Amino acid sequence: MSAEVADALADGVAVVALESTILSHGLPPGRNLDVGHRLERTVREGGAVPATIAVLDGQALIGLSRAQLERVCAPDADLDKLSLRDLGATMALGGSGATTVASTASLAHAAGIGVFGTGGLGGVHLPLPGTTTTWDVSADLGALARTPVLVVCSGMKSILDIPATLEVLETNSVPVLGYGTDDFPSFYLRSSGLPVPHRVDDPAQVAAVVSAHRRFADSGVLLANPVPREFEMDRALHDRLLAEGMELVASRDVHGADVTPVLLEHFHTASGGVSLDANEELVVSNVRLAAQVAVELAS
Repeated sequence: MSAEVADALADGVAVVALESTILSHGLPPGRNLDVGHRLERTVREGGAVPATIAVLDGQALIGLSRAQLERVCAPDADLDKLSLRDLGATMALGGSGATTVASTASLAHAAGIGVFGTGGLGGVHLPLPGTTTTWDVSADLGALARTPVLVVCSGMKSILDIPATLEVLETNSVPVLGYGTDDFPSFYLRSSGLPVPHRVDDPAQVAAVVSAHRRFADSGVLLANPVPREFEMDRALHDRLLAEGMELVASRDVHGADVTPVLLEHFHTASGGVSLDANEELVVSNVRLAAQVAVELAS
């Protein structure tokens, strides 16, 4: 842990974990570093301490220095994308990588951090064109099932099978909360058309739910915060880009962990930057809310 994060945890000050995959793999060089600084600044403005997480040269880092954050965001960083299954091998072999939701949540919990703000959750992938089933399910869901961390996000990425993902969360006893909404959001869109099991309308209510859940369960809690209304993507544009992206994935025979980066890259390039703006603003909104809830939990 960085000295700042260690001191905050020792003193009972609110801390918010931040992932690094969104910076190294989700945003273009230049913009990613600006967003990384903006996210940390947003957490501080909310009264909490930011802890951006990554693995560099075999060491899991909880709270990056300015130089380390610049390394994660460098155009030539060539960092691996590390899910939970990859942490042990990468650390033992001296490798470097950016952490996903699953690995960030696990490292945050190991450090004693209970709140994590991010963009979108992984989930069950949609079947590729010409197929009817898929076994491609994000490790994020399994990690949430057994890691007692509050994850604040804008739902699953809308390129995923949201109904199936919600069913997996229900099976694993992960509470799903909608912040100021009765509809479950879907990343670029404020509503997936599916209801949330429980609605909360302020950080104090979120903190109360998390505290109550902790008394009898070790699973995570998912807080779904819709993208700010002014940055929501036009639904017709979104649906067209998703259909095009799925055809692109099928034509390139892309599978596994490579599917999401290819789809997101198509969204970013074919939308003329609309999806990038939405992505940045929703994650900023999420970490702002995460800081507010972390402060409530620490009080």
